[in-house]
This record gives sequence, C-alpha cells and structure tokens, in this order.
Amino acid sequence: MLSQCEVKGNTSTAMPVIRTVIMGIRGLMSFVEDHSEFFTDLKLRDTKLIIDGFALFHRLCFNSNLELRYGGDYDSFADVVQKFFESLFACNICPYVVLDGGCDISDKKLTTLKDRVREKIQAAHSLSMGGGGYVCPLLIREVFIQVLIKLQVYFVQCFSEADRDIMTLANHWNCPVLSSDSDFCIFDLHAGFCPFSSFQWRNVSTTEDTQNYYIPARCFSRAAFCRRFHNMNQALLPLFAVLCGNDYVNPPFVDTVLSRVRLPLQATGSKGRRHHRILGLLNWLSHFSDPTEALDNVLKYLPKKNRENVKELLCYSMEEYQQAQSKLQDFFQCGVYVCPDSLNLGLPEWVYAALAKGQLSPFISDALVLRRTILHTQVENIQQPNAHRISQPIRQTIYGLLLNTSADPENRCRNVRLPPQPGTVSEVERIHKNIKTSIVDPVKLPKDHCDLGKLVELPLLRRKKLLLETLKVDPTLLEAIPAALKLPMAVSCYWLQHPETKAKLQHLQALLLGMLQGPLYAMARSPGKEDGQTGAAQTLYEELQKAKEMPGPLHLDTAHIFCQWQSCLQMALYLNQLLNTPLPEPDLSRLYSGSLVHSLCRRLQASTSVEGLLSTCPKAKHLYEQLFTATKAYAPAELFLPKHKSSSKRDKQKKKGNSRSKNRVGTIPQAKFWHGGSNRFELLMSENSEEHTEA
Repeated sequence: MLSQCEVKGNTSTAMPVIRTVIMGIRGLMSFVEDHSEFFTDLKLRDTKLIIDGFALFHRLCFNSNLELRYGGDYDSFADVVQKFFESLFACNICPYVVLDGGCDISDKKLTTLKDRVREKIQAAHSLSMGGGGYVCPLLIREVFIQVLIKLQVYFVQCFSEADRDIMTLANHWNCPVLSSDSDFCIFDLHAGFCPFSSFQWRNVSTTEDTQNYYIPARCFSRAAFCRRFHNMNQALLPLFAVLCGNDYVNPPFVDTVLSRVRLPLQATGSKGRRHHRILGLLNWLSHFSDPTEALDNVLKYLPKKNRENVKELLCYSMEEYQQAQSKLQDFFQCGVYVCPDSLNLGLPEWVYAALAKGQLSPFISDALVLRRTILHTQVENIQQPNAHRISQPIRQTIYGLLLNTSADPENRCRNVRLPPQPGTVSEVERIHKNIKTSIVDPVKLPKDHCDLGKLVELPLLRRKKLLLETLKVDPTLLEAIPAALKLPMAVSCYWLQHPETKAKLQHLQALLLGMLQGPLYAMARSPGKEDGQTGAAQTLYEELQKAKEMPGPLHLDTAHIFCQWQSCLQMALYLNQLLNTPLPEPDLSRLYSGSLVHSLCRRLQASTSVEGLLSTCPKAKHLYEQLFTATKAYAPAELFLPKHKSSSKRDKQKKKGNSRSKNRVGTIPQAKFWHGGSNRFELLMSENSEEHTEA
C-alpha cells in the first residue's frame, strides 16, 4: 500500500513520450502529464499493486521495440513480460493483474469499439505499406495469460469492463493502481494511481540505507489536481469526465455549453483543442459547489424538451465512476468471483468460473451474451478478403455450442441489443479499409452437444472427436505428433485444406521449422543432459534466432497467408478451451515467430529441401519429418510440384554458375549451403535474385 512506499515529494522532471492506446477521456492523460504538480514521486516496494492487464500488455507490446509487421514475435513479447514481473518480484511488489472481459452487457460502448476497429485497420494498413502504426498481434492476449500462469502471477478476468473492479479492489487493499487509462484520474483511489509512463520498471534502484530494491514511480493526486482549479469539489470529477467525453459518451451538447460560457484567458494558451476543452470545463465546473448544482447549470443551456433525457444519460454515465458491487478480493482469497450484472443471464457455473480464470476468452462471452463478436485486425493484404474468413467454419461450431443453450432473452438486461435474426451471431469484420457486420449461422450439432451446462462432462473422446471433425483431421495422423504440437498440427491441416489458402511449399516449411523452436528450446535446456544432442539443439536454436533478425521487406501475400493460419489457430484455441481442452494447449510463445517464418519463407524459395539445415540435430530432423508427413496428406498436390523457371532465368543462372566456378576451386551444389561452413543458414542469409517484388 502507499504508506509502505517512500515519498520524495513533487518533482519537475518531464514525463517521457510514450506509445499506447488511447483509453478513457481523450486528451486528459497528456494534459495531466504536462503538470508535474499533480504527481508525487514514489519509491515503490513492499506493496500490493493492482495492474490494469489490458493497459499492461498493450504497453509492453508497443514500448519494447518489438516487431509488429510480421504477425507477432511472441517469444520476444513473452520475455519482456517475464522481465517486467521479475522487476516487481525483486522489489517485493505483489502484483494482481485484472483483465477486461467481454463487452459491456448493455453494449453502450459499441460505437467506441467500432471506431477503434477502424483506427486499427488504418494502422495495420500503414504497417503493411512500410509506415508506422501500432496493432497488437492476434494472439498477444493469449500469450500474456500463458506467461502469467507460468510465473504464478495472480490474475482475474472480469466478466466485462474491469475499471470499476480495479478501483474497488485497490481501495479494499489500500494499494495503488498501475494503468495508462485516464479514467483512473477520475476514480477516487485511496492509495493513488501510477501511470505507466513514469513507472520505471526497467530502472530498478536500491535505497542508500537498506539497499532494498524499489521501482521509481509517480502517483497522481486527485487532491492536487482539484487544488489547481480553485479547490474544486472532487465529487465534480465524474461529471467533468462525462462532459469531456469518455469511452461511453461523447455529448455534442458540450460544445453548446462551452460556446455560451466565457472561457478564462489561461485556456487560450493550452496546447491543442482537447486541452483547451479540458481547461474550459474544469474552470467552469470549479464555480459550482456540487454535482447537482453543476448539472442544473448544464441543463439550462439545452432546450427544455431535451433536458430530462440528457440528465438521465449524464447521471447514468457518472455512475461508471462509483465503486463496483463485485468483490475481486473474494476471487483472490477464495477462488469465487461473482459479477452482479451477469447473474440474470442464467449461464452455467463452469462458464463463469472458466471466464474468471482466463480459461475462456472474452470472445466466448461476447458470442454467448451479446451474440456479436469483433474479429481483430491483423497486418494483412487489405485488398483481399479479411484473413478471418478462413476460420469461419470453426467459429460456426463455437456458436453452435453456445447458442443452443444461451440464456433466455427475457432474462437479459433490458439494454442488451440482440441481432435482428434469432439464433445467429453478428461478426464485425474488416472489408477493405472499413468494417462491416456479417450475420453468421451456427452449425447444428448432435443433441448431446446442445447442453452447455453439461458440455465439459462429455467423455474426452467425444469432445476430441468434435474438435477434430471441425478441423477435418483424422486423429490417427496425429498419433505420432508430440502432445504440445497436436493442436497446431491439426490447425495446419485445416488451413492447408481450405480453398482460400494460397500457401506454397515454402510457407508450410517455414511454419514447421518455426514450430521446432519450442522443442529445441526444451532440448537445449534439459537438466542433466550434456550430450551431443543438447549442443546440437542449442546451436540450431541459436541459428533460428539469427534468421529471425533478418525478416526482410514485408511481402503482403505471404503476410496474408500467415494471418490466415493465425486466425485458424486462434479459433481452434477457443474451441479447444470451450471443449475443456481435449488437446493440450500449446506454448504459444515458442510456437510462432512472425519475423522468423517470414525470414525463412523469403529465403526458402532458393531451395525446396531443409534436410541439410537439420542434419546435425537428428531429433529435430525426425520431428520435422513427422510434422511434414502429417500435413502432407492434407496439402493440395500442386504444393509439391517442382518449380519451373523460364529459359531466360535458367540461362542467367547458368551464366552466374559459370562465373562462380571461375573464382572457386570446384562448384558447390546449392543444397550443400545448408550444412556447409560454420553457419548452415548461409543460404538463408543470402539474397535471392529471383525473389518476387515486395511491398
């Protein structure tokens, strides 16, 4: 708690520039960070810390120099997450991560969510064309949760928006909140709010007297903030947030109010229109003693016929800044989490428990409660149909399992919006540079799969059969595959069979080589084994890491193909979780690295064989052959046809070959580059003069 943190007092040190997603009240975070007097410096140690999970994984993803164009370097991201928590553990800080769940049951944030999807599409398009932008890779949340579980970090996934639950838990334990959401400047947090921008976890320090470790941080003070505006009543802050425009409302009538209010001169010098708006509202509100008086003065600027509706909207929105009824401390102490808003939905108890533990994705609760899902943006070829189209049959099975037993609409909250057609799901998806909503029918399933409450009680073989039938894979072909790779291999077989997949041999080979990262990492670190196999595994793993550093320019068609594969994997993960994991969940952090597979794919075009690459590590070679054999049965025949080159290209290559032979003692067949010299990746590292044009 804050009383256990050492306080140094105010400072004038400038806040660093950060890259993050905009959450809460637009413009407020940058506004308060311009004023050091609103903050107190801390030496954070020996305390509980409530962490906004959504803000954390976005912060670590966007501010750790990670590559975002190639679909996710999940191993690098997992390493950053681990280092973050190791810094906290070193300072005896006990983190409690609180994650957002599905969309709010009332769906009041839908317009904001759609706007964010459009923004992400623009950012993804910019990245795909070599520009800047920030888009989380598709599986980043799943990787984040896997790391939390591995490190035994306490975490909970709320049923919907987590902000109020975070505030309530922090006040119960009297400890600070770590986030980048400006809404926490409005909440009445007893122990304060620490923004990520000044949380120096990479700069762990020691106290001079005790040599105890601490993290330098800054804590926002609501009291100091209100003192700046004529000692404004802090109870006015929720009204300020709503008038200023947050994730839930952006009232157009505020401009009318401000246009009739004489703004103070100091407001004209603030930077940007939003800061001017913030200054104007705060100075104006500071003249009122309480929210009731301020609200009456807002309403008088509006036509009488609109006043009652506007008052109801504002009061309803201000309630978002009050404490939640749920008690997350019960979950962390007893494993029980009850969201009052979800009690009337009549969902099975195991669904509530699995959602709270992060064993089911918010995608599931959105489909189940709202009958609407949002398909996340990827860095793909924007001219093609979005990559999620390929995984729609998997989603249809998910919807079939959920909607056959979803709650009676009469028991839902009165504000829930249902799709126009009963028994269907609306999918918000990308179409070119915009979004559209598609209506998707669920698959009709056998009667014994139609009771969601008893789904997890079905025999393992029945659940596994449904999963593999959805993925169109014969279970016998997976028997030789290691348990941790069975689901990714089943996904790969599904992906190869789909008519929209335009994968070529090098795409498949690159994916399978990338999947060797996990087994190689495990082999290289096997305790008590210092044999040749361990050394060979370590060497091959290191060479794969070197290849990862040189992905080359992004090729859009290749990116799109791998985005399709990731979409299939994501939905197969969700289906597997819904069926209570009939197949083991793979370690995503060492299953796929976008930079690596793009690098391998880009250079594998010069050779259709990888045997030389794997020759010094027989275990890796054997595993690769198992994986390749399993997928070969499902790949289209043309995938394995030999490459045909034009006569002009063959002539050019012949001339190049002759010129090389004049400068070398003898000639070396191309395949031997895989295992010749100290680096068997020599071929992979060389430029291929016949590569296709890249975006």
